[in-house]
Amino acid sequence: MELQAGNRTMKLTGHLTGFRFSLETLPEEDGVQYFRFVMRSEEPRVPSPISLSWREPAIDFHGYWDPGSSRDKGLRVDFSTPFSSKSTSLAPVYSFYNLTGKNRLTVALSDALTPLKLRAGVHEETVSVDCYTEFFTEPSPAITRYETVIRIDQRDIYYYDSLHDVSDWWAGLPGYEPSAVPDIARLPMYSTWYSFHQQLEPEAILRQCAISKDMGCEAVIVDDGWQTDNSERGYAYCGDWQVAPSRIPDMKSFVDSVHQAGMKFILWYSVPFVGIHSEAYARFKGKFINTYGNDGTYVLDPRFPEVREYLIGIYEKALREWDLDGFKLDFVDSFNLSEEWKDAAGEGRDYNSVPEAVDRLLTDVMARLKRIKADIMIEFRQQYIGPLMRKYGNMFRVADCPNNASQNRIGSLDLRLLSGSTAVHSDMMVWHSGDSERNVALQFIHALFSVPQVSVLLDEIPDGQRRTAAFWLRFWREHRELLMDGKLEPISPELLYPIVYAAADQHMLAAVYGDQVVRGCPSGTKRYTVINGTLQDRLVMEWNSSELAEVTVLNHSGETIRKELVRLEEGLLQLHVPPSGLAVIELK
Repeated sequence: MELQAGNRTMKLTGHLTGFRFSLETLPEEDGVQYFRFVMRSEEPRVPSPISLSWREPAIDFHGYWDPGSSRDKGLRVDFSTPFSSKSTSLAPVYSFYNLTGKNRLTVALSDALTPLKLRAGVHEETVSVDCYTEFFTEPSPAITRYETVIRIDQRDIYYYDSLHDVSDWWAGLPGYEPSAVPDIARLPMYSTWYSFHQQLEPEAILRQCAISKDMGCEAVIVDDGWQTDNSERGYAYCGDWQVAPSRIPDMKSFVDSVHQAGMKFILWYSVPFVGIHSEAYARFKGKFINTYGNDGTYVLDPRFPEVREYLIGIYEKALREWDLDGFKLDFVDSFNLSEEWKDAAGEGRDYNSVPEAVDRLLTDVMARLKRIKADIMIEFRQQYIGPLMRKYGNMFRVADCPNNASQNRIGSLDLRLLSGSTAVHSDMMVWHSGDSERNVALQFIHALFSVPQVSVLLDEIPDGQRRTAAFWLRFWREHRELLMDGKLEPISPELLYPIVYAAADQHMLAAVYGDQVVRGCPSGTKRYTVINGTLQDRLVMEWNSSELAEVTVLNHSGETIRKELVRLEEGLLQLHVPPSGLAVIELK
């Protein structure tokens, strides 16, 4: 079936019987096109998988970005593997751009709730880009109507501005309003995961709190392990969420001690999981939708109101009894209805749709916890980072990438492009105690445009490493508004962001991660900070005027190694900056 969308012909394929389809052209806004895709049935029907596709000339297309592209940002072929989007996984948007960073085609859908599969790639016979959206690829209840708006942006603007506009568009849709972000969620935090894993010891954690507080951290995230004596790192013991006395003898006293140290307390939960070794397993048997792994872990069915109430009640009870400040809610993207259980009897369910039930669960979690503590923090982890996740939580963290500075850079910038005001956090920074101080600094430099999380045993690392970490935490806090709220320009995604610029209030900052030429500062800039995120000892800049400046060069731990008044001449400028160091240029 063919549907006309302005000057485009879109093809609808799949099992189309029983529904009527339409594609309505909506008014263009600021050069962006909108089309409403609608399907209707006179009586409730279970929809079969269908695909909507169209073709765009691949003219001046050099790179590709989507929320899960990570290190693969080159052009793809039209038969490449699609990425999945739903309320708790990624987001329905992708973007093509050229080597100057200019947008050539950004496509987004208004429906970020329903499971979708999207792919876009080069069709070799026509050298065009084929754009596909696949609907109803997962089990769905019977419906009489479905609709979504397709947003197509071909404006000659930078790709990051186009993606920012998509984020704003979603935030303005009914039911997509992002949660407020408490200021504490935008400050550095200490995490127990890499430093302790499941071997939690309150006194040892309190020692880390004291040290990390002095270094600039304001909260501790106590991760997996508090709820079980088992250390096999599975989830077969999850579900009851009772404190394991062998780990934490008195949770309330522990939380109070953290508060007395001047820090907030965030506690980890794996939301959907119930293990066979829990009491909850017998209680909710018959109310599962899937399994997870091979250790006897089951996924709860959120379509039952008693399941949702059970989970929310656990968090409310913990918040009231222990005076927590936040929750790290994990694995929410695992609410997937399996083929095995899709036809299971559902007496007592108040939702037929799993995505809608998950939306209700997570919306209610945030609303009810905020009634108890208005500035509650809720952290989610990449890949559960889409526009609806911004409603359910206020912190997004990069997916696990221990000791991987470059992946922390890529993941945090991918998150920043779509997350608006939601606080984007680095993965927990961890390094070997025998590593160089320069490499420790690189961990912070590559995560510079996200809120730092640290997860090393700070009382067991060398003094030099601790001084280096403390300097970069201090630097980040001093420049937080510039790094998190300034105009963000991540350059060349296809090269994995080798330079990133941020600008605000006559201050420009460039973080350099590859052997690239840094552009000079724009007119009106008074201070230009250039950070060497490489292990080379020089940076090259293309200066655009002749100006007198005071140049201060610092090393990896913040020690001043040179300060001089120089005249910067127009043309290529070589700055001798040590590895993992920085230069501050004050224009006179």
